[in-house]
Amino acid sequence: MNRLNPRKLLLSKWTAAHPLHREKHFLVTELFRDEEGTVLEIELQAVLTKRSERLAWQALQDGERWLMGWK
Repeated sequence: MNRLNPRKLLLSKWTAAHPLHREKHFLVTELFRDEEGTVLEIELQAVLTKRSERLAWQALQDGERWLMGWK
């Protein structure tokens, strides 16, 4: 399990543990916050295809799916 500070996720690099469609490396391109400034979701962009997906930042704590940094 990766320990994360959600406020510091912007522009962080991630590797998919099980890549699909050759999309292995990802970059956090945006943080979505509530009215109090708490990070709720992130936008994760594939480096190769530029495809973006929005997901809860807690999903990055799943070591079975995501590895911190580019490996």
